[in-house]
Amino acid sequence: MRIAVIGTGYVGLVTGVCFAEMGNYVWGVDIDEEKIAKLKQGKTPIYEPDLDTLLERNLKAGRLFFTTNLKEAIPQADVVFLALPTPPLPSGDADLSVVFKVAEEVAPLLNGYTVIVTKSTVPVGTTEKVKEIISALTDAPFDVASNPEFLREGRAVEDFMRPDRVVIGTDSERAEAILKFLYEPFVRQGNPIITMDIRSSELTKYAANTFLAMRISFINEVSWLCEAVGADVMKVRLGMGLDPRIGKHFLYPGVGYGGSCFPKDVKAFYRQAQKEGIEFLLTPAVDRVNAIQQERFAQKIIDYFGGDLQGKTLAFWGFAFKPETDDIREAPALKTLDKVLERGAVVRGWDPAALENVKKQVGNKIYYAENMYDALDGVDALVIHTEWAEFRRPDFEKMKELMRKKVIFDGRNLYDPNFMEKEGFTYFSIGRKPVIV
Repeated sequence: MRIAVIGTGYVGLVTGVCFAEMGNYVWGVDIDEEKIAKLKQGKTPIYEPDLDTLLERNLKAGRLFFTTNLKEAIPQADVVFLALPTPPLPSGDADLSVVFKVAEEVAPLLNGYTVIVTKSTVPVGTTEKVKEIISALTDAPFDVASNPEFLREGRAVEDFMRPDRVVIGTDSERAEAILKFLYEPFVRQGNPIITMDIRSSELTKYAANTFLAMRISFINEVSWLCEAVGADVMKVRLGMGLDPRIGKHFLYPGVGYGGSCFPKDVKAFYRQAQKEGIEFLLTPAVDRVNAIQQERFAQKIIDYFGGDLQGKTLAFWGFAFKPETDDIREAPALKTLDKVLERGAVVRGWDPAALENVKKQVGNKIYYAENMYDALDGVDALVIHTEWAEFRRPDFEKMKELMRKKVIFDGRNLYDPNFMEKEGFTYFSIGRKPVIV
């Protein structure tokens, strides 16, 4: 099939590359000329495992093309995916201006029957609005559909190639048949393609993300009580998670969620309900708990040093909001960073993938280490925000030699407190008694 994917961000690029991998002809469209030039050379603008390999392979195979010109992609496309940004407005609403503007630009270029698909995370009613916009500007036959993505950053290619489910929302049997045909090669292992009405499809994405965020906030809230009464949140989560009605996923305490999805989707879900006259209770609490958790972690550091970080040097391990990505959008590490810099700390930072993005946002406010151990040279404490694999079993003897003081603030509970005590580290984690040496 011939596919156009408008928007070559995280979702759009993964979508286009993976469809090309299955033998389709795919055109990726974006207004960013520099990004398109790099993609044509096989250079990915994001860090995502295996994406660079698939990009290069499908460019060479002649199945994947990139352009800044909609006229090169839309007229020949059987399916057009809108994978466009929907950033939060100050109100918390999703900003749909780009989605609607692109719909206006696509309409006059349609040539023969086309399926227009909203791939972006959008509020209920958006896909129908896209249909209204296009209908007013063209006589060409088309249908619309909603096809929300459920990709995990760091595992996006794997998730797209082997999805646990594909959700399609449409009121057209013809569009449904085309999208099922397009996705069938990805679900040969038996996972379902679920079809539903458009509005239910749009709502499914918001409900899923908010529920996952709620699990994270819940276990983080439990960690507060664990710290107060001397319990161990890791043992509590194990006892909870082995109940099949609860499960273990997204029950890991930490410094809170970040990234491009959960923060904005939780807010947008809440705002959608408000507009319908429904006052959600759980959803705003999820967002509030997350904010408090990030504040509590930063406060642990500040309190340990008596409120004054002047003359103190801290190492930061990890800036990305999660491992296997370079995404620092809404990353908890940056919020901690702001707090400690305000108090006068000097920071030496390291991240295996995200340092370039940090440099663009933070500038020369910190020292950018050459590796994880360079970050530790002469520091008064180590602060861990991202559970990169290389941080799980570091050379503790080397750490002792490099660090001025053997103090660790672990926002991901990577280490066993008993082990850290034996090694002579003062160790603060989440929802567990601190180790004071």
